[in-house]
Amino acid sequence: MSSMSTSSTIAMRAATTDSDERIVHKLAVLDSAADPAGPVVIALVDGRPVAAASLTDGAVVADPFEPTADVVELLQGRVAASAPAAARTRRRPRFALPRLRPAA
Repeated sequence: MSSMSTSSTIAMRAATTDSDERIVHKLAVLDSAADPAGPVVIALVDGRPVAAASLTDGAVVADPFEPTADVVELLQGRVAASAPAAARTRRRPRFALPRLRPAA
């Protein structure tokens, strides 16, 4: 087992190929979790995939045999930055209300 050192290289990329789907599935199996839904971002430490996160719902899977807390935090920040502005700011819906008229 390797551990993340201060000189480790962390990279993130979109899961776009069948090979990436297999990597995400393997991480989900290791994490005893369901595969993340929708578009997924994979985090690699020194070229080795250690975690993945869904851009749809933020679900994260990670290799439990590697120290991934810092990587997961970075992934969650990436997912949050990718979320549409409307999803980040929850505003009350505006309803068209009829105008009141003065009593005669």
